Parts: sequence; C-alpha cells; structure tokens
Amino acid sequence: MEEIQTDAAPASIGPFSQGIRDGDRIFVSGQGPVDPDSGDVVSEDIREQTARTLENVAAVLEAGGSSLDGVVKTTVFVTDMSDYDAINEVYEEYVSEPYPARSAVEVADLPIDIGVEIEVVASAE
Repeated sequence: MEEIQTDAAPASIGPFSQGIRDGDRIFVSGQGPVDPDSGDVVSEDIREQTARTLENVAAVLEAGGSSLDGVVKTTVFVTDMSDYDAINEVYEEYVSEPYPARSAVEVADLPIDIGVEIEVVASAE
C-alpha cells in the first residue's frame, strides 16, 4: 500500500490520505471544490464546484499514475439532490465511455460548506 499525495489537490483536512495505491487499484478520498492554491471553495455554483472537484480527483489520480479514464467506480455525495442534473452535465464532460459504475447519495452535510464531494476507485495505468 502506497500513499498518494500532491500539491495539485487540496490537502486532507483529517487523518486520511488524498489517495492510496494498492496493487493495481487507486482509491481517491472524497474531494471537494477547494482550490488547492488558496484553500478556498471555488464558487457557490454547483457546476463550478463539480468541475473543480473533478479536477482535484484528476490531480490525485495523476499523482498515483492514473487518470479519469481509469476510473471504475465513483461515489458522488451531494447536499441537495435538486443539483443532480447539473452535476451530471459537468460529470459527463470529465468521464468517458464506458462510464464508471456510480452511486449518488444525498447527505445532510459535508465537512466544509460545499454542495458536492466525489470519491473514486481507479485502475492504475
């Protein structure tokens, strides 16, 4: 098991790694719409939040030797399911067919004041 860490994604806000590589699989911890340079949430707009979140996921994957093309499973946590369609529109711009298996779960709250968090499992390339 090998820790993945990159300055191109926000630092972890608790006792967990940005990602872990275990054999030929990469597990990326939940990423949110935080700018890795400023540490600020990028926007209140869910589309902009989703884009930044996926860019952060991509940065961790790249640091681990993979990419969004290697994602096999995604879990999307959303604080308002009425944002689901907007999230999907942006998500579809970042992933390619065959699309990863995916779950989407509405949650009451996230660790910081954001509308979306995404975690993934990917194949190492």
